[in-house]
Amino acid sequence: MNCPFHLHIYKSHTRSYRDLPLRYAEKGTVYRYERSGVLHGLLRVRGFTQDDAHHFCRPDQMPAEIDFVLDFCLNMLKAFGFNQFKAYLSTRPEKAVGDPAQWRDAEAALKASLERAKLDYEIDAGGGAFYGPKIDLKLLDALGREWQLSTIQFDFNMAERFDLTYVNAEGQAERPYMVHRALLGSMERFFGVLIEHYAGAFPVWLAPVQAVLVPIADRHLPYAEEVAKKLKEAGLRVQVDDRSDRMNAKIRNAQIQKIPYILVVGDKEIEQNSVALRLRSGENPGPLQLEAFMERARQEIQARI
Repeated sequence: MNCPFHLHIYKSHTRSYRDLPLRYAEKGTVYRYERSGVLHGLLRVRGFTQDDAHHFCRPDQMPAEIDFVLDFCLNMLKAFGFNQFKAYLSTRPEKAVGDPAQWRDAEAALKASLERAKLDYEIDAGGGAFYGPKIDLKLLDALGREWQLSTIQFDFNMAERFDLTYVNAEGQAERPYMVHRALLGSMERFFGVLIEHYAGAFPVWLAPVQAVLVPIADRHLPYAEEVAKKLKEAGLRVQVDDRSDRMNAKIRNAQIQKIPYILVVGDKEIEQNSVALRLRSGENPGPLQLEAFMERARQEIQARI
């Protein structure tokens, strides 16, 4: 766990109520000796990178801070095209630390935030950690499996153990509320779920290779490279398939790799400064002027489709 480092940063100065909320975030490596039988590609590994964050706020700031974190998580997940996920509110277990009144306030704040976000959720009674209640957002992959990513977790243990305080408006030392926030959770798991979600067919804006140039014959290769250069200058991620394979084999290979745009070029395209557009779906929109294709690609990238 990386939490103590953020706590020491908080404690490096005397904090005023005016300084809060304070938010610290990092990408930290974490290791767990998972049994070999449960290791599962990128989805469950022994060494992973966690986007770890900790928020410190006053009691009166707690509802707005939870709203802020939940909205951040939802916006990020939706930006990647995730719309199917479940929310769980985990409440106080039988054995827990901290003031029961604080637990009740925190659970009420989490529940109210979920309701303000109009998010369907289930209550996991007693499923909270011993140190605080939490919200978990679990995504559904292409096979309907649930994978936990985002977590918003109160902590009534560490702030006490590390003696975190701030000076309130009356000049008295007061304990801040501490919230753990994992936006994507494990970066490895997030990428695994992302691949499963799209079954490898990433939207244009997200595809590692957005377009591949397929010259019909070797004499068309210089034009393909010239087009690729212009597309790269326009900000597209492009490759040229300069192998000696037949054109149909190159097209088939690009479709298997699920590259969004396949641009075939031959004598006609050279004469007309155009490309023959094919899509990974097998659709064949036909010839497009190079500028028209670049405009189409720009629009689809901006629309994130």
